[in-house]
Amino acid sequence: MPKDAAVEEFAGRVRALKARDGRSYEALGRRLSVSASTLHRYCSGATVPEEYAVVDRLALLCGADEEERRALETAWTEADRTRRRAAPPVPTPAPTSVPSAPEPKPEPEPEPSAPDPEPSAPVSSPDPEPTAPVSSPAPEPAPAALEAPRPRRTPSLLTPLLVTAAVALVVLALAAALLGHPSRTPSAPTTAPTSSPSPSPEKEQPLPFTWTIGSQLWQGDCGHTYLVDRAPRAVAPPPVTADARAWAGAHGAVHGGETLVRVTVQGRSPSTAVVLHALHVRVVGRAAPPPWDAYRMGEGCGGAVTPRHFAVDLDRPRPLARPVDGHDASGAESRTIPAVSFPYKVTASDPEELLVSARTAGCDCRWYLELEWSSGDRSGTVRITDGGKPFRTSGIAGRPAYAYDTVEGRWITAAESGQSG
Repeated sequence: MPKDAAVEEFAGRVRALKARDGRSYEALGRRLSVSASTLHRYCSGATVPEEYAVVDRLALLCGADEEERRALETAWTEADRTRRRAAPPVPTPAPTSVPSAPEPKPEPEPEPSAPDPEPSAPVSSPDPEPTAPVSSPAPEPAPAALEAPRPRRTPSLLTPLLVTAAVALVVLALAAALLGHPSRTPSAPTTAPTSSPSPSPEKEQPLPFTWTIGSQLWQGDCGHTYLVDRAPRAVAPPPVTADARAWAGAHGAVHGGETLVRVTVQGRSPSTAVVLHALHVRVVGRAAPPPWDAYRMGEGCGGAVTPRHFAVDLDRPRPLARPVDGHDASGAESRTIPAVSFPYKVTASDPEELLVSARTAGCDCRWYLELEWSSGDRSGTVRITDGGKPFRTSGIAGRPAYAYDTVEGRWITAAESGQSG
């Protein structure tokens, strides 16, 4: 693949996601915690993100499915490899400066000036030896001056050795400094900037709100269906709704046809509001429904009040959380409970409850929710899962269905119970 082709392919995929989402660079950048200009450089291919995390967040925000996310990650990997190959190695020029340091060091050669007195030794060649000791008391007798050349030659022989040793010490000292001597590693200033201390306080800041979920809810507290991979005689009687989670966990049960999720959001501050902007649905896995039996937790039950909620069709390629009106038939006249669309505001004294009804007819779907929020100068997205795992909803069409006969104390087929569907 040519050098720039990988970058262009990655940038094209990012542009396609951005165009499909329809939001502006500024709006998407705010969700990704990057500037609008940075996001524009990603789309134009001028820059490749150093980390894939921001790319994956963009894919999720724009509703990319699992296959698109894998293709995007592959494209980013190739583009990042191209970016790294294009970066020139910076440290290579450093070694060239090492040999240049010793060359000026032959300045010890001025010591050969010490032998210069040797030519001055012929000064002693004149016969009047008595005058020599009188004029220069330092050299003392002339005979000593005749013997001096030998001791003075010995330093001249040692001088190259001393110069070589000095140069070697200088080279070793420079090499140790360049390679990073252990005594200098604690003070290495280059490691400090890479730790990027500025974002760490923001990461440590708690969210300005709390949220809890309930994922084992039943319509009217009695109408629900589970898929269980067990024969009827090995399935316990239906529990009350308060024990639904324990019953489902013990049987390895999967929500059949519908999953109800209640998200309760409450601010931490009584005065500073948290604004909830949107609720997104992300499907992370699709498969054929398992060939298990369907067990109904109640027959013919139903409440007088249907709360307003967000309906999700998991069979759609890009499921949306659509607000739906509720109904109250508890009084003499039924009334509509109008749905409320985003945004919502929550504080410590004014929480909000979001009810999500996710349905499927022909999919074993694994999915989760994303809640967009802002408060003051902060904003972000929280992922809402079922205890750290995706929610799971599976279709029940064509599966053997059972209802519980409280008189006989056993599970019976839908035909035996007189119930259809």
